[in-house]
Amino acid sequence: MNAAFDDGNDDDGPATGTRTMAPPSSISLPTDVERASALRRMKLLATLLLGLMALIFVVSFALQDDYPWMQYVRAASEGGMVGAIADWFAVTALFKHPMGLKIPHTAIIPRRKDAIGASLGEFVESNFLSEDVVRAKLATVGVAQGVGRWLAKPANADRVATEGAVAIRGALRILDDEAVQDVIESMARKHLLDPPWGPPVGRMAARIFEDGHHHRLIDLLIDRAADWVTDNYETVTHIVSDRSPSWVPGFVDGAVGYKVYNEMHRFVLAVQAEPDHEVRQAMDKYLKELAEDLQHDPKVIAQAESIKGQILDDPRVRDLAARTWLTIKSALLEAIDDPSSELWIKFTGAVRDFGQRLANDAALAAKVNGWISDGAGYLVRTYRHEIAAVISETVERWDADETSRKIELQVGKDLQFIRINGTVVGALAGLVIFALAHLVFG
Repeated sequence: MNAAFDDGNDDDGPATGTRTMAPPSSISLPTDVERASALRRMKLLATLLLGLMALIFVVSFALQDDYPWMQYVRAASEGGMVGAIADWFAVTALFKHPMGLKIPHTAIIPRRKDAIGASLGEFVESNFLSEDVVRAKLATVGVAQGVGRWLAKPANADRVATEGAVAIRGALRILDDEAVQDVIESMARKHLLDPPWGPPVGRMAARIFEDGHHHRLIDLLIDRAADWVTDNYETVTHIVSDRSPSWVPGFVDGAVGYKVYNEMHRFVLAVQAEPDHEVRQAMDKYLKELAEDLQHDPKVIAQAESIKGQILDDPRVRDLAARTWLTIKSALLEAIDDPSSELWIKFTGAVRDFGQRLANDAALAAKVNGWISDGAGYLVRTYRHEIAAVISETVERWDADETSRKIELQVGKDLQFIRINGTVVGALAGLVIFALAHLVFG
């Protein structure tokens, strides 16, 4: 696994607790065309060797009366022919009927491909898809460190961001806007609109008022009121003159307006200056009682629900869901299409930082490796039979003759050595048997 994330540099230092694996690219596997060519050459060589044994047999058989030592050559060539023909039959019988004759127990692979596939799947399941085997292998690989070194490189972090952008863009194109809006609306109704607002708002307000966090808001309101009174002398006196009877002289209106303004101004300044002013206490009392009523008074709770219904009626909720989704979608598309966007930069930075932590933080890497090992163990433990069944089911779908050709292409070259070895061993056996018989019986 480490090789999959190796960047080809030697700057990472010696590996600790991991086994360095050769990259897959260093192993050159032959193509099917090369395998077929090699198989034809080996078949030709084995057949030529059989022909050579036959030629030697004919010559030695014809000359053995004139040259007695030719009997040994004849016996060797005869044994070589028998061995070559027997092994040709054995090898051929694996893949097809020899010479087209449907001899029993021939064409083994085409006839029993389903059983072979099932046996192969069972073998893989028993010997490879074992939780202990998988955990032991992962323990020697160090997946987290390899992934971390790979992610820590800017080019790879950009690649992750690019692939993520493609995935997000594809998902946004597949998603139906109406369906997403329905989901957002249903979630808003379930978690925001359907529950009553009064009790939770009352509980939150009670905590705020109890801790005195609202005093700053009251200070702000009183400061604004004081500023308004200070800057609006004419407005106050004008209101007083407008409210007085028409028969009152103008100088009286002015005097009354001046008096009212001064009293109002002194009152506001007093409230502003005194933290324990009775107006402030009255406001505290009112707010705390309102918080209690929101939690326990049915009438106040009903009023809060009425206000909620007026603010968030059905059309507004639908419009809110639509605007929320379109805003999120537009922002995401704009961000993922712009490599200089803040989202892109932060995401790639986060990927690099995470990779560096994985590569350098032994505790984090051990934790991640543990998660990977647990996940792989769970998958193998739970789905090992289904994974192995892929082998048997795939073999079952193959054509019998095509399966035979595929297998012969993979191992047929090596099997031709059986024919060659059989020829050589048969010749030696024939020579030894004839020599022993001649020695014993004369």
